[in-house]
Amino acid sequence: MALLKKDLDLERRWSKLLSGLHDIFGKKPSDLNAVLFIIGVQELGKGPGHFSKEEKQDLMHIAVCKVLSFSDFYTLDFIDQDGWPHWKLLKKLPHLDSAEQEKMLKIHVLDYFEDEFEIDIK
Repeated sequence: MALLKKDLDLERRWSKLLSGLHDIFGKKPSDLNAVLFIIGVQELGKGPGHFSKEEKQDLMHIAVCKVLSFSDFYTLDFIDQDGWPHWKLLKKLPHLDSAEQEKMLKIHVLDYFEDEFEIDIK
């Protein structure tokens, strides 16, 4: 029963985050990947723009590394000459099924918005 309550709390907080992002951007992100893209653009620091498919994948990778840095899985290694951050893996990620991976990322994304933007999504 406790696990179910924890999952429900996560989904409640996730919905609250998506609603908050809708208020900011005027459009509700469709899924975790859309939120990761937003984080990647934010971390790149160049503002919204047109990105190639490869750049969009790179932005999502930047976001994953950034949010997982809160649990010391990654650390910022350097920023290249074009301003793109590069991350270094510090410890091996746990082997999780896709549902557990999504849960882990959602928890870290929530932490990102609470810590970096002081958004109350409790």
